[in-house]
Amino acid sequence: MTAHEPESARSEEVHDSSSSTPPPTFVDVFAGCGGLSLGLMRAGWRGILAIEKDPWAFATLSANLPVDEEPLSYGWPETIPHQAWDIHDLLSDHRDALESLAGTVDLLAGGPPCQGFSYVGRRCPDDPRNFLFETYLSLVEVLQPRFLLLENVLGFQSDFRVPARTGVTNFARELHGRLSGKYHVETATLRAEEHGIPQSRARYFFICATKDIGSPDGLATFFEDLRTDAKTFLAKRDLGPSPTAHDAISDLEVERNGLIPSPDTPGFQAVGYTGPLSAYQRAMRDGHSGVPPDTRLARHRPEIRSRFASIITTVRNGDRSAWTLSPAVRRAYNLRKATIRVLDASRPAPTITSLPDDLLHYSEPRILTVRENARLQSFPDWFAFRGNFTTGGSERRHQVPRFTQVANAVPPLLAEQLGLNLLSLHRRHSSRRCSSQLDTAVPAPPGAF
Repeated sequence: MTAHEPESARSEEVHDSSSSTPPPTFVDVFAGCGGLSLGLMRAGWRGILAIEKDPWAFATLSANLPVDEEPLSYGWPETIPHQAWDIHDLLSDHRDALESLAGTVDLLAGGPPCQGFSYVGRRCPDDPRNFLFETYLSLVEVLQPRFLLLENVLGFQSDFRVPARTGVTNFARELHGRLSGKYHVETATLRAEEHGIPQSRARYFFICATKDIGSPDGLATFFEDLRTDAKTFLAKRDLGPSPTAHDAISDLEVERNGLIPSPDTPGFQAVGYTGPLSAYQRAMRDGHSGVPPDTRLARHRPEIRSRFASIITTVRNGDRSAWTLSPAVRRAYNLRKATIRVLDASRPAPTITSLPDDLLHYSEPRILTVRENARLQSFPDWFAFRGNFTTGGSERRHQVPRFTQVANAVPPLLAEQLGLNLLSLHRRHSSRRCSSQLDTAVPAPPGAF
């Protein structure tokens, strides 16, 4: 069994290739490492193309979701080289190839980068990444997809105090207005923990459907239906809502498994593995055997480990209503970093970020591994990441190492639920299109074959 062919990939949620009806298609733009694509593929969608400019993130996506290797893979147009693409370059260099896909793309998935909108960052209205939604709209015009699925941080829908140089103060409202001429648009905030993800993570979503035959049944209630269907979806997998950090990563503790030499990096140690302990962990094993990838441990100095241990003890014995350290605790440990948090084993994790030292383990004096962060995002254990583990300095703005790839992704388990509900919406939409075409067809002349 290869890394991208886990046992559960042949489950009922993956489209049966022997069916007479081909699966609907999608293009993933700003695809990152492939979390959204993985969930959509498992729901029964067929990937045509993924657009991602970072070489490391694209390497991860390509290794786990390769071309023409069912069941989890992309078709990929022969006229577009299989490589990392900046969306501007792709539109410039291969516009004819993209235009040839018009009418064949059922869904354009993925949202513009979030860094300029995030409350965690500086929220700069003129951050160049904010205006990638203009290029996104150009891609919509070229591909003419029937459906759109966009995801972004909550700050995407918030007003900037100072307008951007183009006069935009609210990018979500601007995008809604620009899309609503051709699409019916529904929006909502979704919380990952309500969909079986062991992480308190809120994100803003758009679902859009073309206006060619009117609003499809179920579009107006899409997000309400999604929340209702979550219980059934999770129950079929022996899962429940709001799994805890302990549910997610207790089988990856050093104390339980011991240490092994890191298979990723000479000179580092990694966590061994002895087996899952919870239903969530069994689901994340997903046919993988042996030690999961990406369990390399940070090399903390003894004094850092000692300080981490003291911080964890202080937090566990103090106020556990919030993850972020109080100002008093930060002063006591001479911590300038305001965003450092400690996992609470009895609750879902806080929203993970691209900075590995933002989050400490609930009982062990260390930061988390890439695999532990991936578990908190619901990536299966066979999904291996590529590229550097971290990066720093000015390169942080341009490179997407493993920790950042995980943090930026749409949780695959949530993406699968979105994909299943979109699949239902697509079927009803397609049925209405067929009925509309039959109703408007020109009658054949008498005697015609």
